Order: sequence, then C-alpha cells, then structure tokens
Amino acid sequence: MTDYPHAERLLEAVIFASREPVPLRALATLLPDGADLDATLAAIHAHHAGGGIELVEAGQGVMFRTAPDLAFALRRVVEVPRRLPRVAMETLAIVAYHQPVTRAQIEEIRGASLSQSTLDALLEADLVAPAGHKEVPGRPTLWATTPHFLVQFGLKSLRDLPRQTDLLVEAASSSADTHEPGPADP
Repeated sequence: MTDYPHAERLLEAVIFASREPVPLRALATLLPDGADLDATLAAIHAHHAGGGIELVEAGQGVMFRTAPDLAFALRRVVEVPRRLPRVAMETLAIVAYHQPVTRAQIEEIRGASLSQSTLDALLEADLVAPAGHKEVPGRPTLWATTPHFLVQFGLKSLRDLPRQTDLLVEAASSSADTHEPGPADP
C-alpha cells in the first residue's frame, strides 16, 4: 500500500474500465501531487498478483488481463475470437518484421500474391493500417502494424517480438523433433 490509497483505487478503476491499454501519461495526470506513478502501479500489480487478473504493460500503457493459467477455463464461457487464416498470419508476420512494407514487398517475401480479402481481414481486425506511401513511381501504400497489434499479442513494443533468427531455429528444431524414423533410418 502506498501513501496514497485513493490514488491506487482511482488508477485501478480507470484501468479496469478501459478496453484498451491506458497510457502512462494519462494515468499520471490523475495522481495527486507527490504520488509516484511507478509505486502506485507496483502496488496495484502486487495487490492482484496470484489472482484472477493481473496488471500488464501493453503497447504504451497498462491494462488488466486474465491470469494466463486460467485461460483454459475461460474458453468454455467466453467466446474466442475467430482465428486468422494461415496466409493472414504469414502476412502479418511479414508486416511486423519488415514494416513499413508495400504489398509488392509482402508478395515478394511470401513468394505468392496477396489477396485483397487477406488484407481486408487484417484491416478489419485492426492489426495493420496504412502508414503512408513509398516515394517511388505509383506511390504504393506502405503497411505497418497498429497499436492494437501490440495489445493483441501482449507486446509492449515491436522490440519485444522474437528475433527472426530464433523463430527459424525453433521451426527447424521442432520439425527435426517430429521426424519419425523410417525403415531406412538406423
């Protein structure tokens, strides 16, 4: 408990009421003079530690999330959003790691054309958005991830994405782990 219990209750209520991460600067404006934002958030975090919800950093702010160990039980009651098709996830990964990126660059990296319906699905899910135009003939649209992308994937910033080299190593090792010996294998 900090020296400002009212501040803890106020910030907790604001964070709880918001569907999106609450920016730290917005929370700081609510605090009385002399109250420390970091200490107040630490007290709220400690208060909820081990409970059904926890305070997490997401994007440029904080929000409450369900404790990860309870996710299995919630799936029985709470409607799970529909999953994106594989091509949309591939496209999203390309945008996340190469942004800002044009449609032609996405297609070049994927080695396949990008359908408008795939792009529409990512736009509708608020995971990507236009980020200007490339200064080349035709001025193609540049695509980038949105703040909602960070929230959806539990990231504070794009720097929290796994390194691409780590993903390639994990993919190679998981496919090697699933290899079953055939008749020609020792």
